[in-house]
Amino acid sequence: MIDLSKYKLLSKINCPADLRKSDLRDLPFVCNDLRCFIIESASKNPGHFGASLGVVELTVALHYSYNTPSDQIIWDVGHQAYGHKILTGRRDNFYTNRNYKGLSGFPNPKESEYDSFGVGHSSTSISAALGIATAAALQGEKINTVAVIGDGSLTGGMAFEGLNNLAATNSNVLIILNDNKIAIDESTGALREYLTDIATSKTYNRVKDDVWNFLGRINRLGANVQGFTQKIDNAIKSIIMRNSNLFESLNIRYFGPVDGHDVVLLTKLFDDIKDIPGPKLLHVITKKGKGFMQAEQNQTLWHAAPGKFDIETGQLLNQNKNENDPQKFQDIFGDAIVELASKNDRIAAITPAMVSGCSLGKMMKEFPSRCFDVGIAEQHAVTFAAGLAKKGMIPFCNIYSSFTQRAYDQIIHDVALQKLHVVMCLDRAGLVGHDGATHHGAYDISFLRCIPDVVIAAPMDEFQLRNLMFTAQMDKNAFPWIIRYPRGKSSMPKSEISFEEMVPGKGRCLIKGKDIAMVTIGTAGVTALKVAATLAEQGINISVYDMIFAKPLDNELLNDILSQHKYIVSVEDNSIAGGFGTSLLEYISDNDFDVKLKRFGIPDRFVEHGTQEELIEECGYDYNNLLSGVKKIYNLLINC
Repeated sequence: MIDLSKYKLLSKINCPADLRKSDLRDLPFVCNDLRCFIIESASKNPGHFGASLGVVELTVALHYSYNTPSDQIIWDVGHQAYGHKILTGRRDNFYTNRNYKGLSGFPNPKESEYDSFGVGHSSTSISAALGIATAAALQGEKINTVAVIGDGSLTGGMAFEGLNNLAATNSNVLIILNDNKIAIDESTGALREYLTDIATSKTYNRVKDDVWNFLGRINRLGANVQGFTQKIDNAIKSIIMRNSNLFESLNIRYFGPVDGHDVVLLTKLFDDIKDIPGPKLLHVITKKGKGFMQAEQNQTLWHAAPGKFDIETGQLLNQNKNENDPQKFQDIFGDAIVELASKNDRIAAITPAMVSGCSLGKMMKEFPSRCFDVGIAEQHAVTFAAGLAKKGMIPFCNIYSSFTQRAYDQIIHDVALQKLHVVMCLDRAGLVGHDGATHHGAYDISFLRCIPDVVIAAPMDEFQLRNLMFTAQMDKNAFPWIIRYPRGKSSMPKSEISFEEMVPGKGRCLIKGKDIAMVTIGTAGVTALKVAATLAEQGINISVYDMIFAKPLDNELLNDILSQHKYIVSVEDNSIAGGFGTSLLEYISDNDFDVKLKRFGIPDRFVEHGTQEELIEECGYDYNNLLSGVKKIYNLLINC
């Protein structure tokens, strides 16, 4: 809990209606309270940080000028919405943010009527806003609809699809382009350069300010004058800047760029703009991490607070790292791809705007011509990889499992159907923890194993991850690969590990017992080994098998398992609906084995947020639940 007594203005704001009672001159002080509250909260309960600090003034101005929740605000991605949550009745519960059974880290309509649309993935806000605005018009409602999207998210293909559709309508939608030049890593691509040209053109901005100051005085005289002033503004842009008509050429009125940290200016602009009909875009310049020096200086590190920290110094607390600590799986991937690329000049790496998250920083530094950040564009990333493979390169396309859902057609149509040598590396597979339902990689085995001609593997430890990558890049294994691995650390300390070739589709026996076999894939095998060790101490000897590959299945090993055991227990960090355990059920049925199977994994429902340990326990495939489950099966067998 946070002591509200020091937040004189924020303590009186329990909803946006309270905010709208404030004097306009007090809004900068409200912003200061809100920014300090976010910093204090994140120092004790880390979460997404820099993005929310960067939109404090924007958030206050929006709720001050618009009649929320009747007017609809859609936050793209949503990791910048902490200020929004605090102003909309969740201030006193904000200490539970991203904690088990607490507030979600993203806007969630189930949590508040002020959360107009559920978000978590990027580039969805414009399409959602257009849908909401269209429905409101059809139902005779007169509301304002606002989509807040960052320059990074605007690189996503869906954002351009939404822009294209919006431009063909007269929908009353305002797009706020929050331009801070960074998503998690620095934004890339031509769009960034275009926006930079607008933001940094001194001539354009000086003339624009003079014209706005003059035309703003007559802007309220009526729609005809508004149209006239817009034409003048557009003409100035066309004369001064060669490439300033991107949005206007789409029939979307462009305003800006403006200072996103001037709350009074923003409020006045919103009051003017919301009376102008049709689609509009306001270009707002902000600084990610605004108001906290460390977050301003290292925006990637402080995208999410990297741990509890001292507010005054920014020093991280309880960060006692040991070089012998286990590595994160993402870092194991990052080291391995550099080693492989140094020996094979056909290897390339691709990521859709997650250079740091996927640990491709070393690759970008060592082999910049073979490492590609393609922006927030998962579909493009996969087909770009397919094009590279078509010409003989060996692309490793690294995407978070949850975001891979957005490129499903490309995996099927552009990679698998053509049997191209693309290695898909799915980071954050399984339950990811505090980011919750939008980010869990719970479904990849289920939706990928039905695709013909692909290999799907899940390493149990860092040795297998490296060896799978090594094996996947070999010319004799030139077919589509999918390697999934979890968020978090491996089970072993960092050490020098050589590469060893693996056989695609071959599993292994870890412990040979009798009657009951635990058949696992991925890091679930580590838990299974602990369960087996405990049972062995109690005189119960079961078998444990690490299948490694969800596709193709090791038929020879499966035949041995199913012919030698009466009961099979499958364990996976994936949805049990259509997942690895389901593939075993299919194999048992198709081959007429008289064996019973109990599946452990992620249940057929959306799992919310919490620590990975809390969520795995909730889903029932943690150590204690597995232990009790296997013991029940054992007691059933001996009593038959």
